[in-house]
Amino acid sequence: MFREAKVRYILTLEPLLEIYLNSTRGDHEKGSASNNYIFSAIAVFIMLIACINFVNLSTARSAERAKEVGIRKSFGASKNLLARQFISESILISVAAFFLAVIFASILIPAFNNLAGKSISDGIFKNTSFLIFLFFAAIAIGAGAGIYPAFVLSSFDPVHVLKGRFTNSFKGILLRKRLVTVQFSISIILIIATLVVYTQMKFLRTRDLGFSKDQLLVIRTDVNQNSAAFRESVLGLSGVESIAASSSIPGDGYDGAYSEIENKSGAFQVAHLGLYMVDFEYFPQYKLKMVAGRSFSKDQATDSTSAMIINEKAAKLFGYQNPSEAVGKKFKQWGREGTIIGIAKDFHFASLHETIKPLTIRIDPSETPFLSVKVNANNIQNTVASIEKIWKSYLPDQPFNYYFLDEFFDRQYRREDRFEKLFFNFALLAIFISCLGLLGLASYSTTQRTREIGVRKVLGASTGNIVRLLSKDFLKLVLLSFVFASPIAWYAMKMWLQKFAYQTDIQWWIFPASASISVIVAFATISFQSIKAALRNPVKSLKTD
Repeated sequence: MFREAKVRYILTLEPLLEIYLNSTRGDHEKGSASNNYIFSAIAVFIMLIACINFVNLSTARSAERAKEVGIRKSFGASKNLLARQFISESILISVAAFFLAVIFASILIPAFNNLAGKSISDGIFKNTSFLIFLFFAAIAIGAGAGIYPAFVLSSFDPVHVLKGRFTNSFKGILLRKRLVTVQFSISIILIIATLVVYTQMKFLRTRDLGFSKDQLLVIRTDVNQNSAAFRESVLGLSGVESIAASSSIPGDGYDGAYSEIENKSGAFQVAHLGLYMVDFEYFPQYKLKMVAGRSFSKDQATDSTSAMIINEKAAKLFGYQNPSEAVGKKFKQWGREGTIIGIAKDFHFASLHETIKPLTIRIDPSETPFLSVKVNANNIQNTVASIEKIWKSYLPDQPFNYYFLDEFFDRQYRREDRFEKLFFNFALLAIFISCLGLLGLASYSTTQRTREIGVRKVLGASTGNIVRLLSKDFLKLVLLSFVFASPIAWYAMKMWLQKFAYQTDIQWWIFPASASISVIVAFATISFQSIKAALRNPVKSLKTD
């Protein structure tokens, strides 16, 4: 007789507000706290890049306001007064940008909701407290970004400025180079991260699941006489190749059962194992492979009452390193006793978010509500319509709900797909903003070197020579950024990949590819101004003061 199991249950509580983002229990729709943190960090990075642009361009163009500062100081304006003026200007720019951002956000929120696959917000104007918070945040950002330029501009010596002896300091140039390095380091980190996210998602989509999921139409029905008749009628359709029944479908959860299986020592070992109830057609239809023993057979009368198949994970759990050693061992499960007849090769009966766990499989047609219908690839729509017609004749009281297994499996990774798309778009935005700053600095640099460019052209320098001259310093900064960004990106993405049960390695080619992308983008940005300056008539260049 099968002895009664003594099972110990542990009940735990979790806060209701934590369920959506942090719960690991249940089959409800879940969010991702880690994704929220990642996108929040990217938002901070984008804001930091924008602030760096403001600081760089403000200090780079400080010469244009040097005379203003000199005149105002000669009329008695204090350093603090000038600093407050420049900080106020920065705040006004930030507040003006805030109002423009609110308008653009209200227009783009529907498109963002569509990209994110969920309603993030019904409208930015519906949350007044949030708008007020953003307004004061804009003031704080404007003040923060304006402090250093204000300090630089207000500290000019009026005597030197008014005598025309003002030049950009070495410290100021060095600071701008450091800020550009930080800026492009962030952009390169995002480029590397985007490529890693892409390779991980490709890995998930192309990983061998261990079973065939193509052209399988899944229908759930109550197990009764009508469903058996429905099955026979469907099997007679020309577009249907086979039908299998089971208690669960790969990727859609599974039952668990208290089990006792004879281990390598000969004792019954207790474990809570996954359980699939199937019919005789299940293994051939899903093309599940056996690594030891045999599959279920209608020719063996005892297979439907006292036979069990376990997967490789289960065999290892009970101490069998060689799967064939587990064949013939005894089991007890849910009041049924019998023999293990075979070991199935591990397959992903849950999603790829979970590792493959020990699984037991038994024959029990009375516990198989899921029908997996293998349909012919030709004229699938007509086949589905014919199946629905038969359904309504046999099971008119039940709705005809179905899905294709390959599409169902793909839907499990929609959250990761959305993450990939959002990450890609945010990375593009960060790179675009970095390039705007680089374009501004390149424009200022070429303006400052107008006479030098004219002299070089008169002495025979070609357009290519001029472009290389103006571009090489910026490209050196981009390559330096890559050196700093690579280890940071590698470590960050290594941590991100650890949340996946199955993960790809970070491929070596990602880093040279990221370096190439960053250099090409930077050169394309800089060369716009460089070529424009190189093509300018040297006579006009030499006439400029």
